[in-house]
Amino acid sequence: MTDDNFATIVNAVEEGRIIFSNIKKFVFFLLSCNIGEILLVFISIIIGWEVPLVPIQLLWLNLVTDSFPAMALGVENAEPGIMNQPPRDTKEPILDRSMMTGIVFQAIAISIASLLSYYWAMKMYGVGRGLVHARSVVFTTLIVSELLRAFSSRSQTCTLFKIGLFSNMRMVQAVFTSFVLTAIVLYIPVLNGIFDVMPLTLRDWEVVITFAFIPMLVGELYKDLFRNK
Repeated sequence: MTDDNFATIVNAVEEGRIIFSNIKKFVFFLLSCNIGEILLVFISIIIGWEVPLVPIQLLWLNLVTDSFPAMALGVENAEPGIMNQPPRDTKEPILDRSMMTGIVFQAIAISIASLLSYYWAMKMYGVGRGLVHARSVVFTTLIVSELLRAFSSRSQTCTLFKIGLFSNMRMVQAVFTSFVLTAIVLYIPVLNGIFDVMPLTLRDWEVVITFAFIPMLVGELYKDLFRNK
């Protein structure tokens, strides 16, 4: 409108679609992670397990682990074919039916992965003196699963293989930063007592990585089977 150029209008429309899409990704990622954390704690209490996470660990998850990847989603590039999509209804809510279904799928996957790692850790280390160790395992599993989920959240329809792992370097940096900060909490003794955690063994990491991939795989399969139809 300022330079009487139709190309400018097209660029403005594209930028608006990118912004709206990234807002949805931001909300989708945070809600699926937070609901997954709630389900983890709720189900553990219902079945009679010790609470898997203490308050300061939940605070760390929400303020550190989730925040950096969520901000990186806000600067995600345009998805392929974004200008080929029909105009959206101006009354369309951010949380539409398809998005809410995806959030439920992801939250359940995150909680299941975390519960499985917690169950393994309790069997391995017990719930007495080994409770701190078991909580450290589930705490790390939840963090790693959410960091991996952040990569899958970069597109609502395209799989990670299509958009490329390194096409948003800010996401790579955000995930790396969150992971390093978590490692610092786990392995620096002065912080262990504050966060009620302890260093993980190599075997622990094998279990953590195995279960942490579940939510990301569920998200990728969901997109491939349902969102692309």
